[in-house]
Amino acid sequence: MKKRISLLALSLLAGSALAQDQVLFNGKDLTGWEGNPALWSVKDGVIHGETQADPANPKKSSLHHNTFLVLKDATPGDFEIHAKFRITSEWGNSGIQYRSKLETAGQDGPIVSGYQADMESGKTYTGILYEEKGRGILAQRGQQVVVKADPADPKKTLKEVTGSVGDSKEIQEAIHITDWNEYVVIAKGNHLEQFINGKKTIDVTDEDPRGAKDGIIALQMHAGPPMVVEFKDITLKSLK
Repeated sequence: MKKRISLLALSLLAGSALAQDQVLFNGKDLTGWEGNPALWSVKDGVIHGETQADPANPKKSSLHHNTFLVLKDATPGDFEIHAKFRITSEWGNSGIQYRSKLETAGQDGPIVSGYQADMESGKTYTGILYEEKGRGILAQRGQQVVVKADPADPKKTLKEVTGSVGDSKEIQEAIHITDWNEYVVIAKGNHLEQFINGKKTIDVTDEDPRGAKDGIIALQMHAGPPMVVEFKDITLKSLK
């Protein structure tokens, strides 16, 4: 009996340890991450992503394509990820890639496709679910959506809005412009949820066979005008 109790206790402890949050950024350097060092660094204890102005056209950055800081050696499936972010430049567009795929090494760094918890310096796209190099916007902020392949053409996507998780303007009012915000992404099976500062921004059930069930995590640097985006306190918890 004592042996059985001990084995049970060890099993419970092991399960508890697996459920603990995994720290993905150590606050000191980019150990465990891979990207273009000309764009990504650590400053004042946070991940700092910055593009420089193109000397030939100062209104644009020198970036030729969207690129990413990729978490190495991890392709989680069912999980909960927390990350704090801020965009301090006048213009900025970024996102947290999850269940994504490393496509190739581009001229300016890794190129990634897949689900993206979107963020920007404006008031339209932060909180939406976008699929980079894929099916585009899968859910606008505030929407509950079921995504399916079009029976008439499986290469096309049907997006059925089945409900609401909140008013888009009210969600936006809770998002801090140029200051820190907390993003939470929960992915379990084909059910995807995103939250910013405690407010649910989307709820998606992806029934399309093209929907990924696992993949890499990455942080986006967007082509366009010069921009600055920062991240900190990034943790991951397995939901298996």
